This record gives sequence, structure tokens and C-alpha cells, in this order.
Amino acid sequence: MISFNHTDVMNLKNAMRGARNPLNSWERSDSEVNSEGEYVLGEKDLDLAKRLCTAGNDHRKFIRQIFISVDITAPIYWWKEYDTYKVGTVANSTSTMHKIHSKPFELDDFSHDHLTPEALKAMEDMIKVLEDIRLKYMETKDKTLWYSLIQLLPESYHQMRTCTMSYENAIAMFRARHGHKLKEWHDFCLWIQTLPYMTELFPEVKEYKG
Repeated sequence: MISFNHTDVMNLKNAMRGARNPLNSWERSDSEVNSEGEYVLGEKDLDLAKRLCTAGNDHRKFIRQIFISVDITAPIYWWKEYDTYKVGTVANSTSTMHKIHSKPFELDDFSHDHLTPEALKAMEDMIKVLEDIRLKYMETKDKTLWYSLIQLLPESYHQMRTCTMSYENAIAMFRARHGHKLKEWHDFCLWIQTLPYMTELFPEVKEYKG
């Protein structure tokens, strides 16, 4: 299970201005801000952007200057794979160490959408154990109980992080993970499809079915 909230794409205007620097062709730019305050690529600018992306990494430098911010909530086992992508990405997470005991444990705190009935029952039993330990810790503040929470916590536990990356990071992750066995990566690639102009710049993203 994975969710995406507060997606924000920034700096498209400046990135496109930079894309025209090599040929000093700024006067050909036909993009504009619409009535809703969104920067909308004109036909000429979009054509240039598509040609630069088709030409390869050396020519599409402008997409490294288009920035994305998003809140992603995902299980720890997915975050361990996401952490492979450290170059050009930043993430601020909610704190397991500080907040693990701050609310009751519930089933929806964990990814459980692919569990067999037997595995689901085992998870429900584990949640009860975690909640019993949490309540004892809240009463006693015994650090050994806090350690028990940390060390028993399943990798299916959800964590939310505010992530920033560029369009270059996003397309690199799409290409590396679109065939992955984890459904969370397929959902991540489908989220990339929703980013402004991503399907126009990269036809493979448009054709992706999840």
C-alpha cells in the first residue's frame, strides 16, 4: 500500500527558459500562465522539450531543473528500496523513534492488502502484542519496552516522508522500477504518469499500464 499527497511541481518556467539558452531562442517561447496561476507550455516550447528529451541525457538537462515535492506514505520495506536513490533526492520522514508510542497501533498502520487469511491473523496478533507493550511503556516509561516496540515492528509499518526530486530522478526511477514485483512500485510509476507533461515528454510513461 502506498499513497501520494500534496504533489507540487515547481520551476517549469525557469527550466524552459534555460532550455532555450543554447540557441538564444527566448523570443520563440510561447508558454504562459493561465487564469489559475499554472504555467502552461505553448506548442513551440512543448515541441522543443520533447525533442530535447528524445535526444538523450546530454540534451535534456532542463528536466533536472523541474522539481517535484510530494508526501509519500509507504511501508518500510518499500522505503528501503527507495533509499537506493540518494543522488538528487531529499526526504524528511515522520519519526518512528520519537512517535512510535504516540498513538494506538491499528491494522491500517501497516500494509496488509496482500496477506493470506493466516498471515492477516498473525498480523492482528502482532498488533495486539505491540499495543500491549505500548500501553505498558506509556505507564512505566521503561526503555526496554520502547526497544521492544522498535525491534518487533514489522517492515510493513507505514511511514510518511516529504520527498523532493527532479523530473530526471523521476524518469530514472520509472525506467528502473516499472517492471518490479512490488505493487507499490507500479503505483509509483502510475503516479509519475500524473505529473505535468511527463507523458508528452516520455511516450513510455504514457503507454505504461501498471
